[in-house]
Amino acid sequence: MFIALFFSASVVHAEVTLFPAISGRANAPELVVYSSLDEPLAKPMIVKFQQANPDIAVRYEDMLTGVIYDRIVQETDSGRKTADFAFSSAMDLQVKLANDGYAQASHLPMSLRWPNWANWRDTAYALTFEPAVFVYHKPSFKNLTVPSTRAEFIQFLQSQGDAVHGRIATYDIERSGVGFLFMSRDQEQFDDIWSVVKAMGAAGVKLYSTSQAILERVADGRFVLGYNILGSYAADWAARHPDVGIVLPKDYTVVMSRIGLVPQAAATPELGRKFLDFFMSREGQTILTQELQIPAVNPDVAVGNTATTMREMLGGQLKPVPVSPGLMVYLDQVKRSRLIAKWNDVLRLQ
Repeated sequence: MFIALFFSASVVHAEVTLFPAISGRANAPELVVYSSLDEPLAKPMIVKFQQANPDIAVRYEDMLTGVIYDRIVQETDSGRKTADFAFSSAMDLQVKLANDGYAQASHLPMSLRWPNWANWRDTAYALTFEPAVFVYHKPSFKNLTVPSTRAEFIQFLQSQGDAVHGRIATYDIERSGVGFLFMSRDQEQFDDIWSVVKAMGAAGVKLYSTSQAILERVADGRFVLGYNILGSYAADWAARHPDVGIVLPKDYTVVMSRIGLVPQAAATPELGRKFLDFFMSREGQTILTQELQIPAVNPDVAVGNTATTMREMLGGQLKPVPVSPGLMVYLDQVKRSRLIAKWNDVLRLQ
């Protein structure tokens, strides 16, 4: 049984779902989670966690990534208690929390075996493995070759001309955190990335802040191609919409992760660590990949869509974003503004 409570965004900026302890214990300890993962996606993980811990209630607060960061900082700085566990796709903000002392170390059974790139000082852990992919409308490529590299992507746009003008899409990096992250990594991985941006601009690229807006238009054929789309959402859409195809770019594939941590000012940090431990376990990561359709990091989980299976197939092609203070570079407003300004200028070049 769970109870959904809807609060005004202007008041607490969260949608709260309560999961009472399944043992029925009235005074059950309550695990408080701040998360950017939609509650319907998170529910299977919470249900399994409670089955293993029947005396624990869960208060799940679904909110935007920036709100998670702001609330933890504000609550901590004012001397109040905050969430026991924070889970967010804003890698830069999560690492900033850890770097600035707003998260505490969690030495767990899997800590020593967790990939080095996915663990910063046992404080911030990458818990998912989500590539940036090309998505395409399969019927539109019946007699065409789907681009599998950025060079082929440019060639396709230039050769097709008017046939694809206005029918490609990517994230608006000014409004999409994951879009900005992928673009900043593109700039580091590919010297000629601005040729890609220029080609998209010439092809009348459409910009969106969400994956869903792009994927629904690819699914129905309004768009033929989407660039740098979050692979976990793309895989979910492809499973339900057979006309959606996915390509992991062969030149390189950027991989982002959702980061979990236990805040320094957690009301019950032992509950936060217990949930993090479950999230990192073989059982939790299997739920992640099989029920949430989000690729797992745990090296012991090698069935289905996981970091292990992707690495076996693609090897060095995969470029995961390391969980490190390097993520905070583009939190510098001057650097961020420069990248966005160049993006907008190059998109307009015809």
